[in-house]
Amino acid sequence: MKQWYFINSGPCSPSFNMAMDEALLNWHSEKLIPPVIRFYEWNPATLSIGYFQQVHKDINFEEVQRQGLGFVRRPTGGRAVLHEYELTYSIIVEEGYPNMPKTVTEAYRVLSEGLLLGFRNLGLDAYFSVPDTEEKQEDLKKPKSAVCFDAPSWYELVVEGKKVAGSAQTRQKGVILQHGAILLDLDEEKLLSLFQFANEEAREKMRKKLPEKAVAMNRLVDKPFTVEQCIEAFKNGFQHALGIELVPYELSKEQLAYIEQLEKEKYANDAWNFKK
Repeated sequence: MKQWYFINSGPCSPSFNMAMDEALLNWHSEKLIPPVIRFYEWNPATLSIGYFQQVHKDINFEEVQRQGLGFVRRPTGGRAVLHEYELTYSIIVEEGYPNMPKTVTEAYRVLSEGLLLGFRNLGLDAYFSVPDTEEKQEDLKKPKSAVCFDAPSWYELVVEGKKVAGSAQTRQKGVILQHGAILLDLDEEKLLSLFQFANEEAREKMRKKLPEKAVAMNRLVDKPFTVEQCIEAFKNGFQHALGIELVPYELSKEQLAYIEQLEKEKYANDAWNFKK
């Protein structure tokens, strides 16, 4: 059984969270550390946008500032996510890892198997989404909105037909970084307030559509899940799905200094966050 590192970072700033994911990718590419699974949260609550998104076209940035939210551009693709009532995970593993599929879609399936088992460990009847019509598959190529939880993508996690986790992936230096949001609760009105819409009719359409497309875990149960419960359930899910042992890992002072430097130079910098 292979040993991977396990890191539980707790609540961190948006720029630190993204810098740490990139740092782990860099260290793994240099063979300094084995594959890693990391859990983290966000302080303050943060709107993250995908690498390719255009801030001024998609985002109501004045509202982001008014509500005191953090803001960061991810190194991964996908659409905007409000990180508030959630647990975030990241997986860092080389592309050439044994039995890792070459395609992005199939690698999603393998890496997300741990999420599937995690939801089931919590008693939720989760399954993978597979777009079943040409129209739905076309939507994945040309999403109709900037909102991540608007619709599930290939092999994302669904309960009762609604998306409960959103993930994104990048591949750099021979390494896969996949990270995503596991939704405990969702404030739909707050989420919608952060986006630009062509008109009020489009906003209202999304307001009606969102509850049909996404659901927070705590709306499916009588007793709310805690972050601690989720960490345990998903940690065990990843171990079982990937056939690995997760070994707790503490970062050194030198590693933290490296992350903080990367944070300062990139993810806390407007040149990165507003580049599109």
